[in-house]
Amino acid sequence: MSIDDMKKRAAEAALAYVEDNTVVGVGTGSTVNHFIDALARIKHRVEGVVSSSEASTQRLKACKIPVLDLNAVGPLPLYVDGADEANRQLQLIKGGGGALTREKIVAAASDKFVCIADQSKLVDVLGHFPLPVEVIPMARSHVGRELLKRGGQPVLRERFVTDNGNLILDVYNLHMLEPAKLEAELNNIAGVVTVGIFALRPADVLLLGTADGVQTLQP
Repeated sequence: MSIDDMKKRAAEAALAYVEDNTVVGVGTGSTVNHFIDALARIKHRVEGVVSSSEASTQRLKACKIPVLDLNAVGPLPLYVDGADEANRQLQLIKGGGGALTREKIVAAASDKFVCIADQSKLVDVLGHFPLPVEVIPMARSHVGRELLKRGGQPVLRERFVTDNGNLILDVYNLHMLEPAKLEAELNNIAGVVTVGIFALRPADVLLLGTADGVQTLQP
């Protein structure tokens, strides 16, 4: 079974968490694209969605699913998104697609965060996948120096600007034994918009697509 088939399995399983007549938060990425396609089949059951990126918004609109403003709908009962890495505490690394800030906002505004991924994303220790850090452009070199002090190797994501008009530094060689502590520390560097560690607000459920079906992990 291909990785893409495993992603699709996890995405389909997330439909079980969608309640009738509610607004659903929708993340970004290849696994989420499968969820959007699945959600299109039951779009008549939901009031609409809040999207975490321009890319997802375009796909949702193409499926004729109403996209709503988070400020207008208040707290969300459910947020569905993927991850670049996840540990067994359901702490995540996200931001490979560059939408980490909006993803973190929607996750924070949601009662339940269901993460969907294929089995390759589950790791013992976060940090093999380079950590995305969204930075204000004028702070790029300052933030880079601060990351170097902490043992990371920051690399500017070339020819990429976030939906918020900022830059991404992908930080290599950070092994995260205390993800929540590191998330808080890096968020406090002046010029950092947010970091791709989702540990202070981890997922509530992790649906892992595997060759044998979908594995459900909860902390």
